Amino acid sequence: MFTGIGTLTNAATVLLGSTIGVLVGHRISERTRSVVTDGLGLVTLLIAASSATAVGSDRLARVVGDSAPMLIVLGALLIGGIVGSVLRVEDRLEGIGGRLQSALVGRGSEEHPGRARFIQGFVVSSMIFCVGPLTIVGSLTEGIGDGPQQLLLKSALDGFASIAFAASFGWGVAAAVVPVLVIQGGLTAVGALLGNFLPGAHLDALTATGGLLLVGIGLQLLDLRGARGAIKVGDLLPALVVAPLLTQLVIAIR
Repeated sequence: MFTGIGTLTNAATVLLGSTIGVLVGHRISERTRSVVTDGLGLVTLLIAASSATAVGSDRLARVVGDSAPMLIVLGALLIGGIVGSVLRVEDRLEGIGGRLQSALVGRGSEEHPGRARFIQGFVVSSMIFCVGPLTIVGSLTEGIGDGPQQLLLKSALDGFASIAFAASFGWGVAAAVVPVLVIQGGLTAVGALLGNFLPGAHLDALTATGGLLLVGIGLQLLDLRGARGAIKVGDLLPALVVAPLLTQLVIAIR
């Protein structure tokens, strides 16, 4: 198999699952769709919890100290959140979703009653399909030549998830194939060019941070809103870049 087959398979399963979900969505009651979305939210929290436990990994503690991992994740979220809010990452993601919706639905779609649902489906699906540790680890692993197995597993999971999401959110879920191709394809290319450039400790810090972002997605799916509304997970995405940088800074200081 050629390098990149994992990402292409993932994109195909998202498109196929979204099509199935849209076609059968009108036959599923609102109650059933709500229950399915809640189930996906709970599974997302389970995946998030397993990812977040990377903060306690031995290889991370070994290079930064026992007390530093939690501070690294905290710092990554704080710094990443500040950067993301200044750059208005979430608003930009929603803007991309709106433009895709306009392109697919046509002129006048700004007043289309399904616009908000399309954008929500695009943003939520993009983050779920692109933020998880399988995205990062699987893409880099395929890039360095160790095979697409992890991305093929992710493809199956995303395919089933896209059926449920599309039944609730419509074609916005299919539009999430764009960031899947860009992000996973980009990471695979980086892996192919640079090899295994990210040490294990740095990857653990990144994975733990990504796990917390998935918690935010899970809470969104469960429609659990605090006094300030939904968590702006999009604005926290820069934390994924900050986490390994902070890990390297702590190593350098020690």
